[in-house]
Amino acid sequence: MRLFELNDVVAKLTAGIASPCPAHGGLLRQVTLAWYLRQSDPAQALALAQAARSQLAAPHTDTDPDLPLHRQLAARLSLVDAECQWLRSHFVQATESVHSAMAVFGELNDASGMGDAYVILAAIHSSTGDLPQRDAALAAAVAQARLAQDPERVDFLEANQARYAALRDVRQCDAVWGPRFPQDPSGYHATVGTAIYTYLGTRDYNSGQFGRALDRFDHAFEAACNTGQVLTAVIIAVNAGNTYMTLNDHDATLAWLQRGLELARPTGWAAALGPCLRQMGETLRVMGRLDEAQLVLAEAMEVYAPLRNSRNFAAILGALGDLAFDRGEYDAALGFFRQLSERATRLAQTDLGISGQIGIANAQLKLGNAAEAELEGLIALKQAEVQGAKASQMGALRLLARIHATRGDSKLALERLEQAMATAERIAGYTLPGELLFELAAQYASNGRMTEAYETAVRANAAREGVLNLEASNRATAIQTRMETERVRAETEHHRRQAESETKRAALLQQTSDTLELLGTIGQEITSQLDQAHVFEAIEKHVHGLLDAATFAIYLMDADGLGLTSVYDIENGVRLPGDHVELSSENSFSARCVREHRELLINECDSALEASMIPGTLQTRSALFAPLSIGDRVLGVMTIQSPQANAYAEKERLIFRTLCAYTAIALDNSVAYTHLRDAKDQLVAQEKLAALGALVAGVAHELNTPIGNSLLTVSALQQKTVALQDAVAGNTLRRSTLAEYIASAHEGVDIITRGLQTAAELVQSFKQVAVDRATEQRRPYELLRTTQDIVATLHRSISKAGHRLEIDIPESITLDGYPGPYGQVLTNFINNGLLHAFEGRRGGTMRLSARLIKPQHVEIEFADDGLGIAQENLKRIFEPFFTTKMGQGGSGLGMSISYNIVTSLFGGEISVDSQPGEGTRFTVRIPLEAPQHKVDHPQYHQFVPSQHAPL
Repeated sequence: MRLFELNDVVAKLTAGIASPCPAHGGLLRQVTLAWYLRQSDPAQALALAQAARSQLAAPHTDTDPDLPLHRQLAARLSLVDAECQWLRSHFVQATESVHSAMAVFGELNDASGMGDAYVILAAIHSSTGDLPQRDAALAAAVAQARLAQDPERVDFLEANQARYAALRDVRQCDAVWGPRFPQDPSGYHATVGTAIYTYLGTRDYNSGQFGRALDRFDHAFEAACNTGQVLTAVIIAVNAGNTYMTLNDHDATLAWLQRGLELARPTGWAAALGPCLRQMGETLRVMGRLDEAQLVLAEAMEVYAPLRNSRNFAAILGALGDLAFDRGEYDAALGFFRQLSERATRLAQTDLGISGQIGIANAQLKLGNAAEAELEGLIALKQAEVQGAKASQMGALRLLARIHATRGDSKLALERLEQAMATAERIAGYTLPGELLFELAAQYASNGRMTEAYETAVRANAAREGVLNLEASNRATAIQTRMETERVRAETEHHRRQAESETKRAALLQQTSDTLELLGTIGQEITSQLDQAHVFEAIEKHVHGLLDAATFAIYLMDADGLGLTSVYDIENGVRLPGDHVELSSENSFSARCVREHRELLINECDSALEASMIPGTLQTRSALFAPLSIGDRVLGVMTIQSPQANAYAEKERLIFRTLCAYTAIALDNSVAYTHLRDAKDQLVAQEKLAALGALVAGVAHELNTPIGNSLLTVSALQQKTVALQDAVAGNTLRRSTLAEYIASAHEGVDIITRGLQTAAELVQSFKQVAVDRATEQRRPYELLRTTQDIVATLHRSISKAGHRLEIDIPESITLDGYPGPYGQVLTNFINNGLLHAFEGRRGGTMRLSARLIKPQHVEIEFADDGLGIAQENLKRIFEPFFTTKMGQGGSGLGMSISYNIVTSLFGGEISVDSQPGEGTRFTVRIPLEAPQHKVDHPQYHQFVPSQHAPL
């Protein structure tokens, strides 16, 4: 976070303040913007600060006031308050806010925050006239900036230190700060550039380089305005005006002061308005417009009321004294100069005190109080000598000379003027003013020293000509500087407008790009939904972020194509009951939209809008209707409506059309998916029926042998029983016949018993398989036993085809899972082998094996020695409805169902390996304990084409 930021950056930050973002990001954005707006828009800065504080204090947010970041942000908000209070001259409150922030920054070791707090503290001390404390706070700010390793802040702060040094003593300033900054600081950020240009301009002014100073001030003013440094911009405008006044270009002076006032007046800040008004009053006084100067300086006094303890307020008193003196109001001038002297003494501002004493002496002299004037003059001279203020010494000595001359003491007057001359000659580069030389010549003449009087008069005339030449040169310099400044300003304004235009164009392009990107993302989300309800929810979720949609509704065409039914209707977040509209209705915009097959934009000026309003619903002033179309097919109508007039311009209409296109695609996809799902369910049901038929056929075949053997044995026993009865009835029964019958009966009973036991066991196995297939219930099961039961149901199909199946599964493997779906997978493998693997030949071999692999997993392998699978078909084998035997008994769902069972229900993986002519091998790896599912009948996920599903 910089001290100040470029206006373009702040504008982008302001534009994005309402954009959704995480809580921390939004909070940081608010605090940053409040900090940057503290001078350019204090009201908005304080509003943002209050909103950020509310967010920090709100218990339902995810903010925590004890987090270091949030404490840091809260302290930064205190600095925003402090600067706004300082600008309003509320120095006590500002100081309290600064100290509050400093306590937090100190605990958090936040050197940047601490340094910024010292900057504001220095400004407060400057406004209250405590200049030593100002300098100490500024030095502390520099130390904190160095601790934070922030070279930008260090440059800014040291440039301000250099400026204050230039105000005190430009020669000493050059010795200390001369090499610190480049003469062209254009490569710096504008915040730092403002400070450096201001320092360089101040130094040049105090060095007499007025043209160069004006160029510096012009650059500083532009940079300050471009970074929201409003107060600094005002002070720079005042300095530029003062420089033009020195060059006697009063028009340019007033122009610059007017610039400063245009910035200062809306703020109401005394620190901004006061300097402008004081400098303008001084300028008007010098121009001889004393009445206007009186009004301006009176306003300055009123503005400066909150700053009564400041140096600037004392300077206002001096300006009022000079004005009263020029108007001949010597009593009033005396009062102002006395106030100036008192305040200067209290503030320890010696230079102002000397000016006050000299002013008092001049006023007393005009009032005829020569003794009092002499006393004040001597006091001023003594203070000037102590301070080494040679210019002030000269002023005091000339004043004393006039006093002595008034008394007729020309000898003492001459002595004072000679002292003034000696003092002037000790000032390096000082040009003797002609007035001093004329006064000296007059006193030489009064003392009878005519030769010296003549020589001094000649020097005075030469000095006057030099001054006139200097004034002419200064005026030429001022004119040239003004022309150059205006040219540079015109170029700057041209470039600024170009940059502004480019910025707006770039912002528009970026906004368009962002909108398109967002619409693309929304389109992906909407069109990925395969359920109508989810489509409606997705579009409703996003439409409010893009458009004003107090009312949002979707109507779908009836099956007979004669009407529309609202399937989703939301108004102000409340779901409305369904509505039906006849396609022939003349009052329905939805029906008209379908009939005309075009978009409708309805505004409040359309009388039909009011006629179509439903009593009890929201008053609509703007509405958009658009058909949901796929080619020439109209699926329905989508509408958004707003209580705002003219809510939908071309941009909003383009967004709405895009959303309608996505919605139409999604709805058409959902219908197609519904049909596909129904067809798939039907095919799955047929697959199950086919499996059930195979099961029944297998049961019939396996039961046929034991039951048939039993029937034959019973039939034979029945015949022997009839023969035995006939022998008994004819008394022809022999012992051997009876013994033979008994032996046959025993043998028959054994055969019948074994047959029935076998049949019972088969029935039990078939029953378990049937139950597992029908219910898909989870239970523990032995892998070998379950596999044998399943294979038994397919034994007849395998034998009939002339093939065999080998089983190699350890008895010890037990699983906890779903034996029914396992049987379905195994059945699909076997049926797939019978249908595809051994085409055109008999004697094929299939092998089913299993082994334990890594902890708690089993690998089941089904292999055949058949024809193999072509590579182009291998990668599609698990896709739904893929088969090479369509119409020949293959539905294309067997392998897809097996894939879904293994990966979703069992939580395992399945893969296939095959080479043409070398057979095929399916490998299934599943955990011994299947995953837990929320429902008894898990929904298997859609297949993603791959030969290896992830485990």
